[in-house]
Amino acid sequence: MHKKIAVVGDRESILGFRAVGFHTFESVSPAEDRALIGRLARDEFGVIFITEQALEPIQDVLETYKDEKIPAIIPIPSKEGTLGLGMKNVKSSVERAVGADILFKD
Repeated sequence: MHKKIAVVGDRESILGFRAVGFHTFESVSPAEDRALIGRLARDEFGVIFITEQALEPIQDVLETYKDEKIPAIIPIPSKEGTLGLGMKNVKSSVERAVGADILFKD
């Protein structure tokens, strides 16, 4: 069973997640973050939260796991704010499921 939850990002953004018991991993570089996501997926982490700033240079990782049930990779804002990647991901998922943009109608 995949009960572990990971949070990846800069130290200031992930510190609070450690306080509530999540496994936290400081973002080092895009290459290392990409490898880390792969290790977390193999290590049975069911949910991986990643700050949008850490995810931006490795967005292809979302494509790798988008059709997989596990892990769910969820972009979250960092202490610097949002880049809109989370909403973009939601919009894309809804369009793929429904066949049309029913949320934003852009």
